[in-house]
Amino acid sequence: QVQLVESGGGLVQAGGSLRLSCAASGGTVSRYGMGWFRQAPGKEREFVAAISRSGAKPNYGDSAKGRFTISRDNVKNMVYLQMNSLKPEDTAVYYCAADRSALDYARGNAGMYDYWGQGTQVTVSP
Repeated sequence: QVQLVESGGGLVQAGGSLRLSCAASGGTVSRYGMGWFRQAPGKEREFVAAISRSGAKPNYGDSAKGRFTISRDNVKNMVYLQMNSLKPEDTAVYYCAADRSALDYARGNAGMYDYWGQGTQVTVSP
């Protein structure tokens, strides 16, 4: 079973950028579709971005389109989320997740993911 550890969160001013990383161990990340989700206090978990096993099919939530980019490095066993033009409403705990489906999908449904990291806090100040 793969273990996921997120890093790269922190405090940034509006308009700034952050790059989140997700390190996988106990499994080869190339075997999984990977996703990023976020959850703000008092809100439901929200889909941010996903990338298929091949990397050919990124998928973005509405809040991420045009500002965030998901990528993966199967050699390093890493997944990244580059976040630009950050807004205070992007403040949340960001989670990395792995989908063990054999299909080459980039799913936006959190229920389809099998493994989750502990999350990293992103805070965007006005």
